Amino acid sequence: MSNGQPLLWSEKQHTKRGQTNYAHKGEKCLWILTEERPKKEVLEMIFQYFAKDQNFGFLGGELKIIPILDENQCFDFTYEVFGFQCNRVNRVFIKTVSGNSSFTDFLVYYQNEMPQPNQPPLYAIEETKTDDKESRNTGVFQRCSKFVYIQNFFPTTKMVMLYALQVGQKAKPTETYIFGTRLLLTLGVDILGKVIDSNIFVPFTSVDEVIEYKNRMRKAHAGNVPILFNKQGNKIQISGRLYKSGSLSHDPNIGALSIIGAVLRKLGWKGQIEITQHGLMQSHVRNAKNKFILIANQLGMSLQGLTIPKAQMPDAYWHYDMDGEKLGTIFIHLVIENFTESFSVFENHAGCEKGYFQTPNGEHIPLAKYTDRNAYKAGDKDQIVFIPDLVLIDIKEKESITIEGKKFENMRKGIEELKGYDAFENMYLKKYYPAYKVVRTVVLYGSHEQKLIEVEVGFLLNRDGKLILGIKAPKLFTRAIKNLLDYWK
Repeated sequence: MSNGQPLLWSEKQHTKRGQTNYAHKGEKCLWILTEERPKKEVLEMIFQYFAKDQNFGFLGGELKIIPILDENQCFDFTYEVFGFQCNRVNRVFIKTVSGNSSFTDFLVYYQNEMPQPNQPPLYAIEETKTDDKESRNTGVFQRCSKFVYIQNFFPTTKMVMLYALQVGQKAKPTETYIFGTRLLLTLGVDILGKVIDSNIFVPFTSVDEVIEYKNRMRKAHAGNVPILFNKQGNKIQISGRLYKSGSLSHDPNIGALSIIGAVLRKLGWKGQIEITQHGLMQSHVRNAKNKFILIANQLGMSLQGLTIPKAQMPDAYWHYDMDGEKLGTIFIHLVIENFTESFSVFENHAGCEKGYFQTPNGEHIPLAKYTDRNAYKAGDKDQIVFIPDLVLIDIKEKESITIEGKKFENMRKGIEELKGYDAFENMYLKKYYPAYKVVRTVVLYGSHEQKLIEVEVGFLLNRDGKLILGIKAPKLFTRAIKNLLDYWK
């Protein structure tokens, strides 16, 4: 970065909005479709994996993620990535999409034209920052259902579990992690970003091997429902609690039971698969769009004592997102980090994985849910720590900027929510960045408005791609947008 300007190749390729053919004839582009805010360290891992998998040579440099603007200086709702040079890849683009149900974090296409929902991607990649050092279940099982679900739409797509760890990897893996990873390998999922012992982490070869391995694992704590198998004739029963918070929503067990069912089917089991001790009532399984109900239909699994409704899979796995509030917060996030010297220390974009808080020494720490957990459990709801969507550090102005993202129609709600960040700022910003003035602002997406009059709103990205600064926008926003517009002149 030099004087706030990105160090990019000199031939800027201005792209008109609505253009779908981004490459020269006969050349292919990489398209990365995601619900997440694209992170440079994750993109680097994806590029390295792609090049190795395709046996392509490449040069890697510092990555820059640049919003494409049209001739009217409007955002094209497409980002281009610079810094990955491969003679088999013309250009690299990122677009924001949404899944129509359970969705992996990244879909990667290698083709000339802009992907369409009916086209199978080259890769489906699920990213996590969580190791079993922090959580045995979240580190592996919680995301397994995504790989099971996507096979209904794209059975030939290569699946990848990508660990972008921000904490140290656990030296000795837990039994839960070993079991979950072996299930992933059996399903055909590649593991990226973790060192795994090939003598331990091997695919299962038979149904009986899966059952024997799980049943001899250390049992759950008293009061928990362990996942155990009971194979009798043409039926396999698997115990596992699926009830949580008044509904079918126990994500780690949804993931575990989903991938177990999928692996049993892949290993040739044709008989019944019944889930027992699930804790559900019939009223909890009425939603035919619930991801476990969809997967149970897909795999022919049943719930003991209940009738699973017939589910209709969505017509498409994903669609381009032109409605979500995160379109505004992700845009300002990427512009700040690619067109200024400043950076984010926390992100929680709507529908994306919550990040860690980054301290000045580079440590990443998880956020507390309550200022006083015991008081909260005793009924004091004021102990909840309300979490913003994005926090930026303006090095030049010595400001920390706490951001609430909203759709334009929810602007008033966003302004009101700015008042609730005292606990967050006291616990984190004033503790770790005491020299920085705390600023709060709202970032909006949507509408066709051309101006902002509310002083609490710092930036609006409207549906036409227009970039609209608030009348009292943080100076960091003003600098970043100016540098972006200068780049595209």
